[in-house]
Amino acid sequence: MRFIYAGLGLICVALAIVGVVLPLLPTVPFLLLATFFFANSSERLHSWILAHSLFGPMIVDWNEHRAIRPGAKKAATLSIAAVFLLSLILGAPGHILAIQSVVLSGVLIFIWSRPSG
Repeated sequence: MRFIYAGLGLICVALAIVGVVLPLLPTVPFLLLATFFFANSSERLHSWILAHSLFGPMIVDWNEHRAIRPGAKKAATLSIAAVFLLSLILGAPGHILAIQSVVLSGVLIFIWSRPSG
């Protein structure tokens, strides 16, 4: 079972790295999942992700304070705005835009209602 958890953790880290570049793919949820999988599979991998210079502070902020750093909040907001703008430019149907606006607004409310790290 430890190998399965380690593999799932590595997949989550890979998805998080892709999420740094793609605005539709969230980064932090995949990092939190990776942390969970590593905690249950490998102390070395768990220590590595917590000590990572880019990922570690986000994970520690969330685990200790349920906080999201202001830079991450701004990046998420810009990504969400870009996705919605792209939908408008590409002429997405009205019902899709309505669903997007509700979901994306909910995500923004959640992000901005968290304390800052």
